[in-house]
Amino acid sequence: MRSKLVLIVALVVLCVSALAVTYPTFDWTAKADEVPAAALMRDFPFDYPETHPIVEGVFDWEHYFLYEEAVYWCLKWAEDYPDLVDVYTVGESFLGIPIYQITITNKATGKDTDKPAMFVAGNRHSGEVTARTATMLFAYDLINGYGKDEEITYLVDNFTYYVRPTENPDGGQLYLTTPYTNRSTVRPQDNDGDGLFDEDNGPDLNGDGFIRQMRIYVGEGKGNYIIDPRDPLGRVMTNVGTGNGDYLVQTEGIDSDGDGRIGEDGPGGLDLHRNYPENWRPMAEATGRGYTQGGAGEYPLSETEMRAMFLWMVTHPNISIVQSMDTSVPMHLRPPSTSRTDESMYYTDNDYYLKFDTDGVKESGYAWAGDVFWTYSNRSRILQGTARAGSPLFGHSPDYGYFQFGAIWYGDELWGNRYDYIFDYNKDGAVNDWDWLWIQDNIKGMERAYFLPWTPAEHPEYGTVEAGGTNPKFWSQNPPAGFYLKLAVEAENRFNFMLAKQLPKLEFTEINVKANADGSRTITATVTNNGFLPDALKQAWLVKMVRQSTARITLDGLKLASGESANQTIGFFAGALPENPLDRPFTDIGSPTWETSKTVSWTVTGTGTATITFSSTRGGVISTTVELK
Repeated sequence: MRSKLVLIVALVVLCVSALAVTYPTFDWTAKADEVPAAALMRDFPFDYPETHPIVEGVFDWEHYFLYEEAVYWCLKWAEDYPDLVDVYTVGESFLGIPIYQITITNKATGKDTDKPAMFVAGNRHSGEVTARTATMLFAYDLINGYGKDEEITYLVDNFTYYVRPTENPDGGQLYLTTPYTNRSTVRPQDNDGDGLFDEDNGPDLNGDGFIRQMRIYVGEGKGNYIIDPRDPLGRVMTNVGTGNGDYLVQTEGIDSDGDGRIGEDGPGGLDLHRNYPENWRPMAEATGRGYTQGGAGEYPLSETEMRAMFLWMVTHPNISIVQSMDTSVPMHLRPPSTSRTDESMYYTDNDYYLKFDTDGVKESGYAWAGDVFWTYSNRSRILQGTARAGSPLFGHSPDYGYFQFGAIWYGDELWGNRYDYIFDYNKDGAVNDWDWLWIQDNIKGMERAYFLPWTPAEHPEYGTVEAGGTNPKFWSQNPPAGFYLKLAVEAENRFNFMLAKQLPKLEFTEINVKANADGSRTITATVTNNGFLPDALKQAWLVKMVRQSTARITLDGLKLASGESANQTIGFFAGALPENPLDRPFTDIGSPTWETSKTVSWTVTGTGTATITFSSTRGGVISTTVELK
């Protein structure tokens, strides 16, 4: 009996070992001696349960993907589906970590660069890791649905989808493996102007993996906070004004540099989402009267992660749609970022954005859709009827995407403490934070979804304090793992797939061969754009991100009639440009008629085959062959 039991145990161990998942490894701490963020990853590792898949080695979108796991899936998909997926690196992060990306298309139906394309990316901001899970879900649905879902199979057969799960590996890893966080790149930065770099991190005093708040008991009538009596467990603190409370509440941490502030100079500090070249502004300027932009970096594309994005994109002008996701609000967010729409955008281009805004909120249920400059900055004031002129953001990706790259570009904001995901659980007549507290206390798996317990910690100035408060990583900035993360990324995924269906689609709709009296024959081909978007927005024409489209005939055994050329340059699908290409503002003139079809013809003699190829920068390349006997 004992020998059988040993054999069974051995077999179980063998099976488990065979199923074990081996993730790729990266040296995050190689620069620990020179980059404080790398030292933090070396010295303060933390294992968050929110980063664990439900079953190791089985894909799910209810947890947050560590970079190693995200890369594992990219590599595995390329291995398991070699006819659909390519995996490659597009550059390196500040810490020297390779940035991975995948291409999804049916290779048998053409090269990725010969098809209209969409690009999906996420996690540019370190803590906005919901976007990473959303990119992974988008890729998974395309790959897993191929051959099973008719619509997905059509998309993968006819279009190309580029997916970069993580634009900022360093910052995302810092966020998901240590108590610390930063805005974007981990490049050391002097955020408080004292000549020191990353010296005031606000350490995790109680070691719970979060840097939140600390409450200090100072005696009755000597503080400004009380423990809210509505919470029987004593977690909620309420500000009652100086001299009316018995606690002080401050940011968790210590004043490492003695300037009277806590945690004001943590790791890094630059903002990758202010480092794009369009309308870039410096962090300081000489006159005191010009615009500046916090976190912008030393110069446009100064950060290696953004250079990798820019250089890869400009070498892939077949991209018509981009989605680069963040986490907040939530909102379908798009250009412009520095002006009103009617001041700077082609009215015809904006018509597409307006349709996507409208359709987007129907798909996702988001409360907001619109531009950065006015809608995003005014959204709370719109509800109050006190909207202002607008607030600019400089070096912002949606503006680069439209004004320089000439594409449909959304930088959606996911999650944002979404109260439309919850109800009045505690029956107090309102949907608010108290309902989140009810969820935490009553729903299994939500035990740490909202409030973190106050636990003792020693402070060099105050002695024994308690650290805790709302969960800053997996409630304030991102949804709790599990049910709410699943809801958030599925909502965004519906919008992303709606966009994925809007690409231009060139198709031969008619091929005619006419016999002429002199024995020659005239071949006429008509191509129609059956997609929703034109082969290029007007802005793409203006900034020359696209070239004039062409039609070409290649002959085998046939000859062109005297004087005809095999190549024809055509004004393809975007319609003829107006005499004044700067037809702004869009409200001043009516919409032109867009051409959706183009017909070309050649006269040939002899017998043989003729291959006709239509080529468009963003509409792709299509060919058909005609045999003349």
